[in-house]
Amino acid sequence: MTEWKFQRDAIQCFEFRRSMLDPATGMAELVYGFDDGPDLVERIGFPGAPFDPALVESRTVQRALQLLHFIAGISYYKAAVPPRIAFNAEKPDVATAALLTDVYVNGLGEFAYRNGVDVVSRAVFPSRVGEVGNPSGADSVLPPSSETDHALVAIGGGKDSLVSIEALRSLGHAPQTLAWVGSSGLIAACAARTGLPTLNVSRALAPALFEFNRMGAWNGHIPVTAINSAILVLAATLHGKNQVVFSNERSASYGSTIPGTGEVNHQWSKSWAFEQVFGAHVQTHVAPGLAYYSLLRPFSELAVARQFARTPQYDDCFSSCNRNFHLLGERPTERWCGVCPKCHFVFLALAPFMSKTRLVAIFGRNLLDEPALAPAFDALLEFGAHKPFECVGEGREARAAMAALSARADWREDALIARFARQIAPHLDAAELSMAPLLDAQGPHRIPERHWTLLRAYFGA
Repeated sequence: MTEWKFQRDAIQCFEFRRSMLDPATGMAELVYGFDDGPDLVERIGFPGAPFDPALVESRTVQRALQLLHFIAGISYYKAAVPPRIAFNAEKPDVATAALLTDVYVNGLGEFAYRNGVDVVSRAVFPSRVGEVGNPSGADSVLPPSSETDHALVAIGGGKDSLVSIEALRSLGHAPQTLAWVGSSGLIAACAARTGLPTLNVSRALAPALFEFNRMGAWNGHIPVTAINSAILVLAATLHGKNQVVFSNERSASYGSTIPGTGEVNHQWSKSWAFEQVFGAHVQTHVAPGLAYYSLLRPFSELAVARQFARTPQYDDCFSSCNRNFHLLGERPTERWCGVCPKCHFVFLALAPFMSKTRLVAIFGRNLLDEPALAPAFDALLEFGAHKPFECVGEGREARAAMAALSARADWREDALIARFARQIAPHLDAAELSMAPLLDAQGPHRIPERHWTLLRAYFGA
């Protein structure tokens, strides 16, 4: 038998082979494969082992593990995007297959656009007819816990999750545990600064995936937040937490409008569309009592930036620069690279709400006084360019922030603010430059009612 070799365009099938969770070690193994090729084994380590074997074998945990297996497979599927998807064990039910189609097609939207790959016609998930939801029974709810109301809060080291953490603390919320995936020292430092309990989940991709990349695999953006959401749902079922809380604003639902293509959302797995279908699926297929939601969903990036500016204790440890969070590769020596769209947008969003001295001290430079960055900021403004493929706010938010700064003596002489006032603002409608409407809470959300009234007051304070 000849040795199997990865040949991207010849591959016909992607297979979900098996998944398992060892109660003694807390190590989950998610196994995939292409055609008759070798097993691709991803390992995810959940702290807190040993776990009760009966808990691990319960319907709740096994359903959470299965959901994670299905969603995390996107990291491997995209290497070849073959025309057939198969399951070595039981196929998903109709509702789960529909969720997976949504995640793979929309979550790979940017990937498909950049690579010219037709994911829509290929990501077709076979399904079985039968049970749609999670039947009631002893193991259809979260396992007993000494903490009946406890949030597992995703922390990413940036301003957004820190705003959520402080909001929950201020609201007198039940205990919260901060959770993250991977070995980021920056996230660990921010988590330590909060003084709250932590849960750090390890994740190791199958080593063969990196070899496939060297052999011509398709590569590009994947919906990491969808994968991390599934990881934290499984962690919640293992640790008896009844809430999984993320920090995605309403602007995450707004994509980049590409001429001739339409809207492509880099942040799809941070959008309301994902939160709505995933949160509902968790309650019908994993645990009815487990709430998945974003605490910041009704708020704009500017509203979140205003709130973050009120918490100076994180100035020297937070970073929203995505170059700090690559799985592989050299990380910058500073917390802010100053050249990526995320750095540019966060600087601009914070500027109306912080003193100039404080903001420049955080970034180490004044990004709004660097003429060479004009094209980058034009993209944020969506002025002659589409919104960058990054986790940044809407063009109208960037325009409103620029307009606010152009009215302030301490900012108006800086190169990019002066250029905006001179060359861009005259082409915009006055309504596009108003910040006040962007600071109001609006739109749908999944925030528990017991938090919502207090949360609105907290943001408006």
